[in-house]
Amino acid sequence: MAFLQSSLSPASFLAPIHLLSYSTLLGMELYQSFVMTKVCYQELPRSAFTTLQKRVFPIYFRGQTFLLLLTAATIPPYGPLTLQSSKGNWIPFAIAGVMALLNLMLYGPRTRQVMIDRIHQESRDGRKSNDPIEVSEDMRALNKAFLRNHAMSIHLNLTTIGATLWWGWKLTSQLDVQF
Repeated sequence: MAFLQSSLSPASFLAPIHLLSYSTLLGMELYQSFVMTKVCYQELPRSAFTTLQKRVFPIYFRGQTFLLLLTAATIPPYGPLTLQSSKGNWIPFAIAGVMALLNLMLYGPRTRQVMIDRIHQESRDGRKSNDPIEVSEDMRALNKAFLRNHAMSIHLNLTTIGATLWWGWKLTSQLDVQF
């Protein structure tokens, strides 16, 4: 009977979902940020890379936000109530959540829009945004806006990954591993 009671506890349902959502979140963050982006940047022509990035990153930011919420909602043993038990539980999620939302709602869309605007400006100017010959004032302003928004998006993403790793460290330090 004790086995039946322990298998019906909230933790028995939450723990597997939590570990799967956390591992999916961390894997997605690391793979997209450090593998796919680098490979695509090195191997694709600039126009194909830009087209890919403006389509992939909105999906990435939505997935990151969803998985953060799912991971926070499934913390064993009591889900969201567990977050209230100590600052060490909710601070990494608060940091990661705010950073991911800023990328999802503000800096991701801004960066994407400036990428599109630069493509249109390249057509109007008849030269690339990184042309060694003098670029137009409009292109210079777009390049500056892109650098600012893209840098902010990168820093927000890295902070989110750091907070995700912080939670992983906290989570694994609570494991009772016996050999």
